[in-house]
Amino acid sequence: MDLTTELPLIDPRHPFHVLHMGMALDEARLAATEDEVPVGAVIVSKTMGVIARAHNQREQLKDPTAHAELVAITQAAGSLASWRLEGCILYVTLEPCPMCAGAIVNARIPMVVYGASDPKAGACDTLYRITTDPRLNHRSAVVPGVLAEECGLVLSEFFAGKRRLGKK
Repeated sequence: MDLTTELPLIDPRHPFHVLHMGMALDEARLAATEDEVPVGAVIVSKTMGVIARAHNQREQLKDPTAHAELVAITQAAGSLASWRLEGCILYVTLEPCPMCAGAIVNARIPMVVYGASDPKAGACDTLYRITTDPRLNHRSAVVPGVLAEECGLVLSEFFAGKRRLGKK
């Protein structure tokens, strides 16, 4: 069975999604080495390939908006010389929060693929559905659960280590 032709792009098992989520996981692991919450993001352009790779940088930049998604969106906009990311797919290891989901809508990103669900702040499926809300001017297709266990494990291990050390 050739998965590249047999599975539709909305299937979380699609090899294209698995490949790019693997890149986002690399970014998440890099964030952990920098003592940042390990969330990674990758943006792929249909015409240019990977145009952004980022991870959380809130601690490093002392910026509450330096989520992996927002850093990647800024990089991608620079790569395309446009704020409209209409031909792109965003891969992120954790379901985007309301702030990031709003940026996704504003950037016109047509597809969001995420790994682990976020029961505390998820704004694509779990708590809110900002990216698919028909009242907004743009919507994104959402593909949840790509490499979900691996994405969740990176976060769990990071926070378990923090608890062992008695840190927030």
